[in-house]
Amino acid sequence: MYHEANQANDASDENEDAQSAYAYPLLIKRLLHTPMAHAREQEIVYRGKVRISYAQLQERIARLANGLERLGVKHGTTVAVMDWDSHRYLECYFAIPMMGAVLQTVNIRLSQAEIAYTIDHARAEVVLVHTDFLPVLEAIREKLPRVHTLVLIDDEGNVTPPPGLEFADEYERLLASSGTQFDFPDFDENTRATTFYTTGTTGLPKGVYFSHRQLVLHTITVMAALTSPEDGQRVHRGDVYMPLTPMFHVHAWGMPYIATLMGLKQVYPGRYVPDRIVELIREEAVTYSHCVGTILHMMLSCPQAKTADFSKWKVVIGGGALPNGLARAALERGIDIFTGYGMSETCPVLTLAQLMPSREPRTLDEEVSLRCRTGLPIPLVDLRIVDEEMRDVPHDGLASGEVVVRAPWLTQGYLHNPEASKVLWEGGYLHTQDVARIGTDGYLQITDRIKDVIKSGGEWVSSLDVESLISQHPAVAEVAVIGIKSEKWGERPAAVVVLHPECAMPVSAEDIRTHVMQFVETGKISKYAVPEIVKFVDAIEKTSVGKLNKKWLRENFD
Repeated sequence: MYHEANQANDASDENEDAQSAYAYPLLIKRLLHTPMAHAREQEIVYRGKVRISYAQLQERIARLANGLERLGVKHGTTVAVMDWDSHRYLECYFAIPMMGAVLQTVNIRLSQAEIAYTIDHARAEVVLVHTDFLPVLEAIREKLPRVHTLVLIDDEGNVTPPPGLEFADEYERLLASSGTQFDFPDFDENTRATTFYTTGTTGLPKGVYFSHRQLVLHTITVMAALTSPEDGQRVHRGDVYMPLTPMFHVHAWGMPYIATLMGLKQVYPGRYVPDRIVELIREEAVTYSHCVGTILHMMLSCPQAKTADFSKWKVVIGGGALPNGLARAALERGIDIFTGYGMSETCPVLTLAQLMPSREPRTLDEEVSLRCRTGLPIPLVDLRIVDEEMRDVPHDGLASGEVVVRAPWLTQGYLHNPEASKVLWEGGYLHTQDVARIGTDGYLQITDRIKDVIKSGGEWVSSLDVESLISQHPAVAEVAVIGIKSEKWGERPAAVVVLHPECAMPVSAEDIRTHVMQFVETGKISKYAVPEIVKFVDAIEKTSVGKLNKKWLRENFD
């Protein structure tokens, strides 16, 4: 009787919600509640020249919304932004989606034709553009028939736009003439908030998009993951944050939203100039950043870095594998370096290579090995490695399969591209096209992209593994490994190598092959992994977001 009575009470309780109860949709505007309660005077810095408080940020967000509304932006309007990393971009991260409009973050490193395609394909109607990109906009203006309004972003305040471009206003003037209060409405949390375009190596860029709900859940979950470690590889309220991943690329990995929610001091560097970035780290006491490995390598190689103190700097490396050589060099400089993994389609964070507590001190080799692994899934991520039939492969550190995932913040498809969306989500899981293995300890290790795996003599050779081994040669600054055609073996590895500028001793291709052979002899890698060709170059071609451009290398290798 007692059990039956409780069941009846439970059933009746389902209909007893107060009519005045507030459902609290997960909207981006919610991320501002906490910092406005306890961090109103905290600083946001742009290039060391502009400083605003969080209280001013809130006012400027309202001013921007009022100004854009006056220019015709309404719920559903797509607003494209072409700017360097700045406080203005942060304001756009909030104001535009909080209006119910869609923020398009334009990849300004694409070709002019690709930039025109992405703006038009996203159906943007308003473009905010920095003066540095006026030549690009002038060249593509006729290819943007949907765009009816331009707003100029002028750092110096003295640029005269080309005669072919008509601007409705300049960004700071627009804000100055607008009110400091805006009634940001409630709406469905599944409303699209942002869109941007992947930098795929084949075909036209693909548009991915994210809702308010997805961005809020990504923000909260990644924050939980980053704040949870006992010591190291973590973020806390005393940190000073500076992104070194462009704000046009996957919301700078979502970190500006996290930093704002936590009320951190934020530093935005503008255009990436290595010496200036090192100065900002020193002058603003920056303690947390994220970037691709090539950016960190570029920074550590600049003159200012030689005497810089990086002992309080934590850096997440993503967008590609963290080579052992770079990790070792960073640790020796005192940098708390570790890997993060995700992709444009995943908002992006899926895993972090944070160290688990250990009673025994680790050697440098052990530290390097753990920090270079792809990491453990963050909360709410359902991550599998599967064969071609979508069957799980063993988590024994040996078996490989494709990484497929589910999480509440993954893009639900490609914008206006149902066929590609179907392929992306085949079988109800998002397909990453990454090949990986999972160890008995649960750590994921990406071994390659499906398209970059080298098939040699019946064996699969991981280009990432070979790159990591070559990077450990003391003379090697940077390396890319690709597969080249071989009549006998199908494919053979070829290495493209950049040597350290201060390398005094001559280094030959045979020296690199001998270096790799030592790992063959210890059983760490197959003999098929020894590169048949080693090519020395001054620089390695990169994609628009700083990744090694292996498609270009394969097409232009001779």
